[in-house]
Amino acid sequence: MPGNPAFHRTELILGEAGMGRLADARVILFGVGGVGSWCAEALVRTGIEHLTIVDSDVICITNLNRQLQTTRANVGKVKVTELAARLGSICPDAQIVPVQEVYNEHTRDSFDIAAYDYVIDAIDSLSYKVDLLATASQADCTVFSAMGAACKLDPTRIRVDSIWNSQGCPLAREVRKRLRRRGVDGDFQCVYSEELLPGSGTHSACGTGECFCPKLRTADGGETAADEWCTKKAQVNGSVAHMTGAFGFFLAGLVVQDVVNRAGDGAGLPD
Repeated sequence: MPGNPAFHRTELILGEAGMGRLADARVILFGVGGVGSWCAEALVRTGIEHLTIVDSDVICITNLNRQLQTTRANVGKVKVTELAARLGSICPDAQIVPVQEVYNEHTRDSFDIAAYDYVIDAIDSLSYKVDLLATASQADCTVFSAMGAACKLDPTRIRVDSIWNSQGCPLAREVRKRLRRRGVDGDFQCVYSEELLPGSGTHSACGTGECFCPKLRTADGGETAADEWCTKKAQVNGSVAHMTGAFGFFLAGLVVQDVVNRAGDGAGLPD
């Protein structure tokens, strides 16, 4: 990666040692939706060459407003596959591993979390998020997590802090509560917002015959069923690209800054 003309502008900031560390870092990202997709692209465009992206979902037309890999042409296709193809076109030398799998307590053992330097959490599901954070906090890796990016409009109210110090975010509050119940006291940085817009969610037709999502799964009886994730979504919250994207960029920035600051040759981002 150092000396690659495609990354010349980045190397001017990060230095040769920093670029080398980025190329060597192993990152796994859970969730490639409105937050994770932007995070993934920022990482690859900056110089990360070993990236595993995990998501079980397929692309829905309602993803178009905020998810980087979504176009009208690929509705119904696999999110991680579409994103991996895009990332590969940006950096052909990068090893992008797409995993179409949901992370939960039943599948956690299939992910060798300890093999990665960085674990990035951009999962929507609260129970799955907490399980990942509890598991990753016990591994010898650095964890960065996104809290709630939905129901937000003001990017100036985005903050980065310890999960235990975050304020004003209902999701972060619930994550802390559930981590305490599990006896987890490990610390990690999270991206959150103090803003909350009331009345920006709805109990929609998600998972019903009126759902917008592509229905690609055949149930046991032979009938076409809604996507598994949608059937579990009791409420859909409003979200916009400039907020979910900003959360993703913050996560990518935390990884890049941590990698470069460990380079040890004086190159690094300012505090």
